[in-house]
Amino acid sequence: MTALTSKGQVTIPKAVRDLLGLQPGTEIGFEVANDGRVYLQRETSLAEPQSRYSQLRGSAKGGMTTDQIMALTRPQQEKP
Repeated sequence: MTALTSKGQVTIPKAVRDLLGLQPGTEIGFEVANDGRVYLQRETSLAEPQSRYSQLRGSAKGGMTTDQIMALTRPQQEKP
């Protein structure tokens, strides 16, 4: 259970946020059914979807040099 604040706000339980993939700033829609139930859904955006790499931006941790990273990401050539 959750309580309504004086500003009309409620906290969405973590299990529900996780299930719907809700993050801060996510647009949420509400629909009221004839029987009084309220349905909550994450709004889909018509905007260009974010790159799958945008989530990783700024998350690199130190410890490897550029040469070491390049060696891992490029195929190794056999030496004669």
